[in-house]
Amino acid sequence: MRSKQPYIVVSFHTTNDAMAVQEAAKRAGLAGRLAPIPRQISAGCGLAWIEPAVHRARIMRLVEEGGLEHAGIDMLNL
Repeated sequence: MRSKQPYIVVSFHTTNDAMAVQEAAKRAGLAGRLAPIPRQISAGCGLAWIEPAVHRARIMRLVEEGGLEHAGIDMLNL
């Protein structure tokens, strides 16, 4: 069985917000992906950007400095 690893989970109110973060993150060379939102979190559109926790500072900076809309940012073991 695979051991759980820490991830940053960025949730969104809308699918458009999720797609904007995906586009910006890919341009920035981040390793994450869009995925269905984990059960532990609830958000409007049902999508989340999931990024390895080692990139926490990069994703936080991308979202905040880029003015990208999001519902929340959480750390989860997935």
